[in-house]
Amino acid sequence: MVNRHVIGAHYGLRDWLLQRVTAVVMLVYTIGLLAFLVLAAQTSYEGWKALFDCTWVRVLSTVTVIALLLHAWVGVRDIWMDYVQPLGLRLTLHIATILWLLGSFIYAIKVVWGV
Repeated sequence: MVNRHVIGAHYGLRDWLLQRVTAVVMLVYTIGLLAFLVLAAQTSYEGWKALFDCTWVRVLSTVTVIALLLHAWVGVRDIWMDYVQPLGLRLTLHIATILWLLGSFIYAIKVVWGV
């Protein structure tokens, strides 16, 4: 019988929990936007502009974007680790994913905050 030392036990719990928490953040934000759509009498450009001129909406939108990007990172990273065996290709895909997510974050900040 071979004794194996498993180092970093429970490391999957952090990723599992991150997926659940970010999913809840995105769900709450989506429900809030849907409630605005349903409750707003006239949903026009001016209504949306007024909503997103509020700092708290911009902050919540930024938090939701961060949650979305973290959620995507954990999911895509797990796909690369599970299904891409060549180490060089996996590393390239990880780097490409990080760059894509970073670019998405920068663009989202530009859109949400009007920078």
